[in-house]
Amino acid sequence: MAIQCTRRSEYTEQETTRQILNYLERRQVFAWRNNTGRRGRVSYGLKGSADIIGILPGGRFLAIEVKVPGKKPSEEQMVFLQRVAEKGGLAIIAYSVDDVITSL
Repeated sequence: MAIQCTRRSEYTEQETTRQILNYLERRQVFAWRNNTGRRGRVSYGLKGSADIIGILPGGRFLAIEVKVPGKKPSEEQMVFLQRVAEKGGLAIIAYSVDDVITSL
């Protein structure tokens, strides 16, 4: 199964996201922070889509949902990750940069 979750982190979600993006850049993975949400009456982004989206060398799609210890992905987030995995992409739930390192 492509969805992975192994270790926990003491960092905030924002700091963990930054660490993961820095690691991916060092590994020459084309990746970015995927913002979704709502401002007033305007929604933006795909509900449930992963925090980090990217393309691995070789063209494989990458989706990483970043969480802090004790927090689980929402149902919409799990559906998104499952769809990515079903289509051959790599879907990761990351509580630390180590989760990404061990998954790539």
